[in-house]
Amino acid sequence: MRSKFEKFTLIACGAMIGVLISLNLPVFADKAEKNNLPIDELRTFAEVFGKIKSDYVEPVEDKKLINEALNGMLTGLDPHSSFLNTEDFKDLNQATQGEFGGLGIEVGMEDGFVKVISPIEDSPAYKAGLKSGDLIMKLDETSTKGLTLNDSVKKMRGKPGSSIVLTVLRKGETKPLIFNLVRAVIKSQSVKGKLAEPNYAYVRVAQFQEHTGEDLAKLLKNLRQQNKVPLKGILLDLRNNPGGLLNAAVGVSAAFLPKGDLVVYTEGRAQDSKMHLTATPENYLKGSGKDDYLKDFPEDIRSTPMAVLVNNGSASASEIVAGALQDHKRALIVGMQSFGKGSVQSILPMNNGTAIKMTTARYFTPKGRSIQAKGIVPDIIVDDGSDPSFMTKEADLTNHLSNPKDADANVAPKDKDSKPITSPVKKSEEDKKKTSDAPSGPIEPGSKADKQFQEAMNILKGLQIIQNK
Repeated sequence: MRSKFEKFTLIACGAMIGVLISLNLPVFADKAEKNNLPIDELRTFAEVFGKIKSDYVEPVEDKKLINEALNGMLTGLDPHSSFLNTEDFKDLNQATQGEFGGLGIEVGMEDGFVKVISPIEDSPAYKAGLKSGDLIMKLDETSTKGLTLNDSVKKMRGKPGSSIVLTVLRKGETKPLIFNLVRAVIKSQSVKGKLAEPNYAYVRVAQFQEHTGEDLAKLLKNLRQQNKVPLKGILLDLRNNPGGLLNAAVGVSAAFLPKGDLVVYTEGRAQDSKMHLTATPENYLKGSGKDDYLKDFPEDIRSTPMAVLVNNGSASASEIVAGALQDHKRALIVGMQSFGKGSVQSILPMNNGTAIKMTTARYFTPKGRSIQAKGIVPDIIVDDGSDPSFMTKEADLTNHLSNPKDADANVAPKDKDSKPITSPVKKSEEDKKKTSDAPSGPIEPGSKADKQFQEAMNILKGLQIIQNK
């Protein structure tokens, strides 16, 4: 079976073969036929390429045409595949290591516009109040309509301290919103936490990066030492976490699950896209040769009552963690239904310093649930005040992958005939008025103003009481 790189190389070579076919070199046509390449379509590609070169209103570089063709080939597949030029590839590597320049927004495409999936915590976008589901219509005076996602991202990035104006369309607003943002070096601290009160730890994971698993292990050890006695409850906050590295999600899950438990498995066409990832060092250390950061991890943490907070902005790797802990009945999932990104993107470097980000597999929870276009259904639904009709989900994105399972297979694992429990807390008219009069800025996660956090803590305390009984 050909490797992914060989397959992509074959496609790129096919494009060039098409050009050669148009030059009447039959030997290349013979080779194309042997490799089962679509000769007629490649010939059309060569004809279009030639017409642009000869008749377009302005001269266009060959490199630009080829790069645009490659990007179009990938972005037409699904919302998460794309071609990365050398600069894009470099930026991606920096982002996964936790430091990069820009505004701090996880974005996708919808109806030709840039759509906010989730603002990164503590970033300029987050502090300004951008929300999941916002459509970015203009970047300064440039309309995003017609721009590729990569081109839009490039325009949002820039020298720290420089400013940019975003024109945003938000559901429920009668006119576009204007955001004046100042670019910054985004140093994303992926793990934060505290003793919310004696015996109860609050841990927030904002994104899954290279050192997330290690940072989480260190934090939990420190909180355990501060508390001096075993914790009575752990609240893991994955709200507005857009995802990140798969091995980091396995590492976070491994901190709470018995060694060897299945965290996630993936299925794709290529042999190396079929994986079963368990809570073992070889699956979360990524073959780095590093010491196992969980080797001296306090064992009592793996049995401490636990709740996990999710919302519409929880996607991909955060859904893997929530799904694994839910399937193993290790934690109670609290909050709102998650985003529903159940696909795996592989970064495949090319020989010339570029790369492709391509969807190569779907992932499944330990019990075989596909989250794709469905999301994680909380065990206890706690409203965050958002209007569900305004929330953007994977299923709303153009060309999103379908879910391979029946709808019934995606219901959260519960007792027969049960349904997710809705929190009994209801908003009074006074509360609703307070909410409508509240500042538009973000609420600090884990603060007194964070009503979901407060409700989840009450639920967590109830779990601890049940365990004691």
